[in-house]
Parts: sequence; structure tokens; C-alpha cells
Amino acid sequence: MFGGAEFLAWMVLALGAAMATGNLAALIRPPADSRDSSARQRAPRARSLVFIVVGTLAAVWAVASLMAR
Repeated sequence: MFGGAEFLAWMVLALGAAMATGNLAALIRPPADSRDSSARQRAPRARSLVFIVVGTLAAVWAVASLMAR
């Protein structure tokens, strides 16, 4: 099998961590105001918080799965 038996766990870890980190960065440091304000808007807070929680849970599950082997 390509990537070994832990391939799914590694992919979930990578995607979950990226989801949590990206949305956290969007909340902490929103885009700077520019002349064209319609092009850059702040990230929706509720959606970003949900994505941070889901990404963190996925990453924690993946780490636990990898540690159990």
C-alpha cells in the first residue's frame, strides 16, 4: 500500500493541523486594509472557530492513532 498502514492518519494530521492553523492565522492577523476593500474582508468569526475546533480534533485523533501503533 502506498504510504504504509498509517497513511490515512498522517493525512488527517496534516489536513487537520492546516485547517486549524490557517483559520487561527486568519483570526489573529486579518488582511491589511487596502484601497479595494471589497477584495479583502475579515474571516467570519463563527465559521473560523468551528473550523479551528474540527481541525484540532482531527489532528488530536491522528496523533493518538499514530501513538497507539
